[in-house]
Amino acid sequence: MPASPFDSVLLGTLFATGETARLFSDSAEVRAMLLVEGALAKVQGAAGVIPETAAAAIHSASLEVQIDPGQLALATSQNGVSTPALVTAFRDAMAAPEHAQFVHWGATSQDIQDSALMLRLRQALVQLETRLRSCLSALGVQASAYADLPMAARTYGQHATPTSYGAQVAAWGWPLIAALDALPSVRKSLFVSLSGAAGTGSALGADPAALRKALAEALGLQDPERSWHTDRSPLLDIAGWAAQTCRAAGKIGEDLILSAQSGIEEITLGAAGSSSTMPQKQNPVAPSAMVALAHQADGLLATLNGAALHRQQRDGAAWFTEWLVLPQTILCAASALTHLQSLTEQMSPNRAAMAATLNSTGGLILAEALSFELAKTMPRPEAQAAAKSLCQAARKEGRPLSEVTRGAHPEIDAAFFDAKAHLGAAPAEARAFAMAVATREV
Repeated sequence: MPASPFDSVLLGTLFATGETARLFSDSAEVRAMLLVEGALAKVQGAAGVIPETAAAAIHSASLEVQIDPGQLALATSQNGVSTPALVTAFRDAMAAPEHAQFVHWGATSQDIQDSALMLRLRQALVQLETRLRSCLSALGVQASAYADLPMAARTYGQHATPTSYGAQVAAWGWPLIAALDALPSVRKSLFVSLSGAAGTGSALGADPAALRKALAEALGLQDPERSWHTDRSPLLDIAGWAAQTCRAAGKIGEDLILSAQSGIEEITLGAAGSSSTMPQKQNPVAPSAMVALAHQADGLLATLNGAALHRQQRDGAAWFTEWLVLPQTILCAASALTHLQSLTEQMSPNRAAMAATLNSTGGLILAEALSFELAKTMPRPEAQAAAKSLCQAARKEGRPLSEVTRGAHPEIDAAFFDAKAHLGAAPAEARAFAMAVATREV
């Protein structure tokens, strides 16, 4: 298997990420770093930290020069960071030493790389939000359309009480709404970094704070109003959101695997995978990928949390660990939402299978409702005992619970045993979710 499925020719389509993977390519990183260097020079020129003519030349060059990441590789391996090599290559490419000498003035490697990372994470969040909204839109349609479609709820893998397919869809969708609603707060963690060699900004001119604020505005990032070289909370916020989104998709994947399994088949997934030797099979490939991605994201997040303990004013080992796991965490979310978007647009309930499941219980799925019906004419403990006895008799005699119950309690109307009459708040919850989606589409 490849080291990473996201850039694998073999597995890249199974774990597709859309355009998001491109944001974590070498060329995208170099381009983002150049944008930061150009914006830094521009605000420094405006502040009088460097000559305005040099600032204009650097900014213009940052938008035009092409730097091959390969030419930075050797120096990166020696320096442990790519910024020094990038700065050298950028200065050479400008072919104007009188201006190029002011490139990277007063900044440190981490300022450039962290700011460039945030530029790419900002775009990644835009892409993930688009997919998330598409997923929610499709789920909202299903929740509304099937709010009253009865199906068996299951707890501990056992038939519990009736619910509706629309309510099941809503239960899947609410965590996704929570993820969508969390995005404005997450975006507040898209910080610019400009603190200099040891976080003091000592080489950034008379007012480093004003310069950092100006750079944040130029790049469309947030001003942290401090150095965050060793405070990795901003990255943890973003990665935590990605893992949260993966978990929400993974939960749906788990349920779809069970719902589509042989003998249940209550949900049709649309496109499904085939077996190499068993032609009858339709494997739930996409849901399985979503579950795997959720596990992977949580494992990566645990590693990232551990790496947040940066020592002193700079910590190479902790920083390197981020490089290993943060992009993968974001790509897990991208892939999970890519699969989920396709599934939500194709899956549909199997009405016949859902009805067959309800009927297969012989009415025993209404045991709880029956105990409360009997409690109308007898104390609750007695009603529970009576309902349990009726269920045992139905099982022993192989007769429907309705038949056994009405023999003992003819006052109970036959309509009582229609599962649709016992959906409780399920239809309302389905419609409330659909309405919540609609309000977020405005």
